[in-house]
Amino acid sequence: MVEYIKRLLLGIIMMVIITILIIGSKQSIARAEGMKLSWIWPADGVITDVFGTRNGQHKGIDIADVTGTPVLSVDDGRVSKSYYSDTYGHVVFIKHETGYETVYAHLSKREVQEGQMVAKGQKIGLMGSTGESSGPHLHFEIHQNEWTETKENSIDPTKIFGIGEIGQHVSAGSMPTKAVEVGKTLSDKYTVKSGDTLWGIANKSETTVHDIKQLNDLQSEIIVPGQQLVVEQ
Repeated sequence: MVEYIKRLLLGIIMMVIITILIIGSKQSIARAEGMKLSWIWPADGVITDVFGTRNGQHKGIDIADVTGTPVLSVDDGRVSKSYYSDTYGHVVFIKHETGYETVYAHLSKREVQEGQMVAKGQKIGLMGSTGESSGPHLHFEIHQNEWTETKENSIDPTKIFGIGEIGQHVSAGSMPTKAVEVGKTLSDKYTVKSGDTLWGIANKSETTVHDIKQLNDLQSEIIVPGQQLVVEQ
């Protein structure tokens, strides 16, 4: 009987702790809503790949330059992970108070440790070609709330930066021309790029292929570069 009561009390305590953690997380996200993001570009270089390519499997943006190019944190935050991965190579994850987690992959060197607080613009590593990479570049990802192995929380970096075309040069430390409100999209229309799929566009826009087809009266999933699609009502 005593053992049963102990287990019951332990269960109640665990439930209370979990509830407090969930409420705290929701309150943090709620406080972030309505804030203006003023992120900076994480590295100098040329954009060589964008979100949603490779049949929807590319969940970030690639910025290419020479090995050793400094990589910066896009905003204040805490290093949630810093390690070597077979796929990402040397990689750093940073959690931000706005409710996002950013990923900086294929680094030649990491200069921050897990648990470390970092400032916007602080150097966190050097660009490289470690892991599954064909040349020196930064693979940069943004995830709503947190990164997961399935990357279901990934969002298109152009929603934050406002720009991001293949071949475009970006400068480390520079800001988008327009501040973005947390939780808001930049536009309700999307211009199809070469290599885009409806699945990739739907994922970027946090909607579904079915909804995009309905909004644009599409009879099939065939799209062409330059085509404008309504992705929100």
